[in-house]
Amino acid sequence: MMQLRTLLLTSVVLPWMLSSAAKQKNMDVRKPKKYSAKVANFKALQDTDPAAPRAHELPTCLLCVCLSGSVYCEEVTPQMSAVPALPKETSYLYARFNKIRKIRKQDFADTATMKRIDLTGNLIAEIEDGAFSRLPHLEELTLAENRLTKLPVLPGGLVSFNANFNWLKTQGVKGSAFSKLTRLTYLYLGNNELAVVPQLPESLHVVHLHNNKISTITDETFCRGNASHYIRTNMDEVRLDGNPVELSEHPNSFICLQSLPIGWDN
Repeated sequence: MMQLRTLLLTSVVLPWMLSSAAKQKNMDVRKPKKYSAKVANFKALQDTDPAAPRAHELPTCLLCVCLSGSVYCEEVTPQMSAVPALPKETSYLYARFNKIRKIRKQDFADTATMKRIDLTGNLIAEIEDGAFSRLPHLEELTLAENRLTKLPVLPGGLVSFNANFNWLKTQGVKGSAFSKLTRLTYLYLGNNELAVVPQLPESLHVVHLHNNKISTITDETFCRGNASHYIRTNMDEVRLDGNPVELSEHPNSFICLQSLPIGWDN
């Protein structure tokens, strides 16, 4: 009986076990290997491959995000050195923190519906004459943190203009640059190199002129000289701190304001 069992084990069970092991080995061999594809970093490709496309060679809405009349081109890679070609229906452009160096007359020639432009944190040193002349609906223009030494003619419909942290000089800003902007409500010219306060429109609510080189003001800088009955009812905030002018020496210069300018005590 024992011999029969041994015979059965060697002739039937053992071959079956060996056959199963061989099948499993073959299945393991035939299993496809898993490969992890590495996607090339675009910036690295741009740096190493001279044939890689530059910013100006790519369609704007591939390079930026275009959404319902708004174009977002912030910190674009590859570096953006000029205002991109914009869809005609663009109303809002945000192209902050790029390497734009110049605004050309043709950059906004076909975007008559533009309402807001924000070019904060670029390298803009020049704006061609007439660059904003075809923007009748432009209300907000932000050019803060650039390298401007002078300003072009600004659109008459502006409500807010921000040129903080530039290199603006008095000879580069006409005395009447803002006086005809009858809707201008917010004017930010802090941290520049202005020596004189430009003429200010009656519509202003807020004007920031801090950290400039303003050394003198007159009774007509904010008010109307001897017109003691005149009150600037719209003006809510004036910043003159960080200038060499001693504001306390010019008390009549602020008699028309409802509150003293920031910097009075300095």
